[in-house]
Amino acid sequence: MSDVTAAGHVPAATGAPRRSAAAMAFSFLEALFPFVVVLGLWEIVAHMGWFPARLFPTLETIGSALWRLTANGSLPRHAAETLVRLFIGFGIAAVIGVVLGILMGRIRWVEDMALPLVSIGAPIPGLAYAPIFLMWFGLGDLSVILLVGVVAAFPIILNTWTGVKAVKEIWVRSAQAMGAGDRSLFAKVILPGALPYIMTGLRLGIAQAWRILVGVEMLAAVPWGLGWMIFGAREFLATDIMLSGIAVIGVIGLVLEKLVFQRLEHYTVVRWGMVTA
Repeated sequence: MSDVTAAGHVPAATGAPRRSAAAMAFSFLEALFPFVVVLGLWEIVAHMGWFPARLFPTLETIGSALWRLTANGSLPRHAAETLVRLFIGFGIAAVIGVVLGILMGRIRWVEDMALPLVSIGAPIPGLAYAPIFLMWFGLGDLSVILLVGVVAAFPIILNTWTGVKAVKEIWVRSAQAMGAGDRSLFAKVILPGALPYIMTGLRLGIAQAWRILVGVEMLAAVPWGLGWMIFGAREFLATDIMLSGIAVIGVIGLVLEKLVFQRLEHYTVVRWGMVTA
């Protein structure tokens, strides 16, 4: 009987890892499929000759430029300089945006004062602020970081404010009826209820930060940065270098989404049942 039991349990013990590995492989291929399609279409168009090769290079040419720029150390330094500005500017935006958005959602006079200003400032393109910031703070990193912080803060403020206002009043009253104080009410009701909106605001904020950062790096005359590299390559019609910079920005954005935002979301709102995975 023990042999039969053991034999019966062997497939169950070995089959589960195989199914898990197969599921992981399928998930990886499913995530990879859109990129394969886009890159395949790009390669087909590049070889069709519809555009000059200098303006629409093949993947091999772009890959060669990526390797060359990485090997000589210029691409890693450009990326590092841009990431430092991005993280500092976005960090400022996240702190100010979340705090101000929560205050606007909970305190009426703060909402009355701040909402009209935010509503006016948010639709204005980020580059429209650039000349003013460059005059106020001069050329260099300071103006770039502050501009990134201001532009990225708008979607964070609005989404955080919306999330706090969207918390159902019955949740608040129920918690208060059960004796929840202000701190407990905020930590266990307001923040969890608003967090899905806050996460959306942070995603939109970092997208805004990327857009303004790449554009303003050239205007601010900083010596290093992916934006500087892309706009500098345009002067020489070096499309392969421009696309290399764009590819690096895309990869960094994907890494931030997968390793930061999705994990944070998984350990908070998904685990709490606020949203589905």
